[in-house]
Amino acid sequence: MTDDRDTPSTSPPDAELGRLLDGIRSGKRAALARAITTVESKKIDHRRRARGLLQALLPDTGKGVRLGITGVPGVGKSTTIDALGTMLTAAGHRVAVLAVDPSSTRTGGSILGDKTRMERLAVDPNAFIRPSPSAGTLGGVAARTRETLLLCEAAGYDVVLVETVGIGQSETAVADMVDTFLVLGLPGAGDELQGIKKGVIEIADIIAVNKADGDNASWARQAAAEYRSALQILTASDAAWRPPVITVSGLTGDGLDRLWQEVLNHRRSGKETGGFAAKRQRQQVAWMWAMLREQMMAAIHVRDDVRSRVRELETAVAGGDVAATVAADEIARMMGLGEI
Repeated sequence: MTDDRDTPSTSPPDAELGRLLDGIRSGKRAALARAITTVESKKIDHRRRARGLLQALLPDTGKGVRLGITGVPGVGKSTTIDALGTMLTAAGHRVAVLAVDPSSTRTGGSILGDKTRMERLAVDPNAFIRPSPSAGTLGGVAARTRETLLLCEAAGYDVVLVETVGIGQSETAVADMVDTFLVLGLPGAGDELQGIKKGVIEIADIIAVNKADGDNASWARQAAAEYRSALQILTASDAAWRPPVITVSGLTGDGLDRLWQEVLNHRRSGKETGGFAAKRQRQQVAWMWAMLREQMMAAIHVRDDVRSRVRELETAVAGGDVAATVAADEIARMMGLGEI
């Protein structure tokens, strides 16, 4: 009698999954785009395939430089990314840009115009731009940005740039998935510092004052000095790293080589102190909890009985007939969580 445990499985593998894996590992852009569409999908079969993809590709990830970039609207994020990315591809890097577009809070629609705002990278064979709607996600980061980042690394992109919305939301979401967090500022920082959340500056690893060209050059230097003064009274997020403040011009490219060197310096510092590995580990655990919260919320809307009762409770809470805590407890019990 044959022991079933020793018998190879004769069930055919997921052919589409296999093709996607081969295509991604070969660096094929079409395969990468299909894989990203799969992880962004809310369909159950797509989510199942996405989990298989990510688990299989895990050994191929983790080698890239992950740089998050934020700043107020009009600071020139896309122009700077276009110039920085072009500089890096010319130096032999493969660059992926995950550009998160703001979604309408009413319609859920987004502009998704990043490719038109990054004209050089859009036609660069060594660059890949993926615009994704933020859909109101905290921090202006699309819900599947983490998975997309890993897919890009598995496809051989050794630099991944994550551009956030930068509209004043908490930007800790992007800081929790990148190695280095860059805040772009504008000349005239005195006014801008009043409008930037203190927390954003506190988690910045590098601050770069953009548009330091022409008549703005002297204003940019003054702004950089004001940022340095502001940093003096803030608690650094990393005791071993003092965030540098530099001036750059995304329009002319001036200072971008210095900016990239600071990114590498930050990476090297983290590896020397052990902070780099520790940060990556914390990010993985934080990702696990984020995914769990998302799945628990999604489960509420899958079951018809729960979904129907939730709508009733929403109406009752809105009308002041049921306390929010009572409604939450009832939903938790319906999901089998018991009384918490």
